[in-house]
Amino acid sequence: MPFLYIVVCASGLAPETGGLIAAAQAEGWEVGVVATPHALGFVDEAAVVAQTGYPIRSAWRKPGEPKPLPPPDAIVVAPATFNTINKWAAGISDTLALGILCEAYGLGVPTAVRPVLSAAQAAHPAYGESLDRLRSMGVLFREDGDLTEVLDLVRPVLHADPGPTGF
Repeated sequence: MPFLYIVVCASGLAPETGGLIAAAQAEGWEVGVVATPHALGFVDEAAVVAQTGYPIRSAWRKPGEPKPLPPPDAIVVAPATFNTINKWAAGISDTLALGILCEAYGLGVPTAVRPVLSAAQAAHPAYGESLDRLRSMGVLFREDGDLTEVLDLVRPVLHADPGPTGF
């Protein structure tokens, strides 16, 4: 079963993560959640663990500790904040979530984003430049709709032929 990482940022829509997980699972994804440190206060950690069967990842693991999640076949960042989008585009990886997103490009992992920010933040020139950079890296964006609609952008991965190597 293909594995989807859902990266959650600290936003008023973060409590809707359970609905996004349920929608992804209904489509046939196995799901793991990676949260920014501030997003942990916005999600029901026990409910997410019960729903996915995996711990929420938010901090770096120690050397020698096993990886708690399988590698992703695709990544959805929803909700994605102004801060995360700008840091990611700049190549800043000061949290586990950003580190995973920065590495995803080099690993060729399809990534889709549902930004959630104010009009005032969206007007900042850095935001537009960040969108341009991320789009040039192949990141796909869903600017509107509910969080589950971002799954439309990674659905081709779900239905792709894995080929002889299983990747």
